Amino acid sequence: MISEIGNKSQDSGIAEMEELPVPHNIKISNITCDSFKISWEMDSKSKDRITHYFIDLNKKENKNSNKFKHKDVPTKLVAKAVPLPMTVRGHWFLSPRTEYTVAVQTASKQVDGDYVVSEWSEIIEFCTADYSKVHLTQLLEKAEVIAGRMLKFSVFYRNQHKEYFDYVREHHGNAMQPSVKDNSGSHGSPISGKLEGIFFSCSTEFNTGKPPQDSPYGRYRFEIAAEKLFNPNTNLYFGDFYCMYTAYHYVILVIAPVGSPGDEFCKQRLPQLNSKDNKFLTCTEEDGVLVYHHAQDVILEVIYTDPVDLSLGTVAEITGHQLMSLSTANAKKDPSCKTCNISVGR
Repeated sequence: MISEIGNKSQDSGIAEMEELPVPHNIKISNITCDSFKISWEMDSKSKDRITHYFIDLNKKENKNSNKFKHKDVPTKLVAKAVPLPMTVRGHWFLSPRTEYTVAVQTASKQVDGDYVVSEWSEIIEFCTADYSKVHLTQLLEKAEVIAGRMLKFSVFYRNQHKEYFDYVREHHGNAMQPSVKDNSGSHGSPISGKLEGIFFSCSTEFNTGKPPQDSPYGRYRFEIAAEKLFNPNTNLYFGDFYCMYTAYHYVILVIAPVGSPGDEFCKQRLPQLNSKDNKFLTCTEEDGVLVYHHAQDVILEVIYTDPVDLSLGTVAEITGHQLMSLSTANAKKDPSCKTCNISVGR
């Protein structure tokens, strides 16, 4: 049983005991996607009686439903009183890039096993971090398992509506401009909502070796020779691995010109791939000519981080259908898929 010191101490039969100090000035530090450190200040009075800390953590949207607990309801985490700051890891299934609220009580375990507790501290809000390179490397390794054999290709392509290309010509001097990536894919991806780039595809039909004639993104297609975007003057990065409750999986790769702002962004946050030797997208030289291959068993979404002038390629209408059901715009990742999830979060 948990007894609360204060006005209700008469009910607990321990009215003669001094109140336990209430934690204040709570600080959250060293935040990762699945852990954090917490510390606070306490009055020294009765501090030596503290044996445990009770920590109440909630996703921010639920904070009002569980703001203060009844004295007989156990809190979510009972931790032995250790020197502060205290690391919280693995006690909850923390999700990356998620807002939480946290409150703390001090507690004293009695000889009968019951706890005497202080009042709750103030409620503090914080947000967990994105996936680190370590977590992305775990995703990368899972993606490598299902990537399949490599197929040759020669062009990158981007489908849009006719109005998009008209706008580019009229308002951007014929150059497609990078835009901020949406929130599709893994919730903890460090590129979502942050990295600026232009999406391209490179998948080919197995029987023709050419891009498919269908697309979910529009009936007009810009095609550009692969070497114009992917060459020895660019770096290649792994960005994400996900599915949308489907049997097929997506891999996001980033191509950034060496030394560009996009390259610097990725270098700090994403695992870099060897452009000549990886499981997803390669650029090798054969007899003085650059040769390109892409993985067959995953759908590659390639982000190029610099503007691309339409004069470097061609724009033409496709003959196939516009398959809206295949669009990944702001698509949510399937959190139950064992193939593309890692244990730290979704």
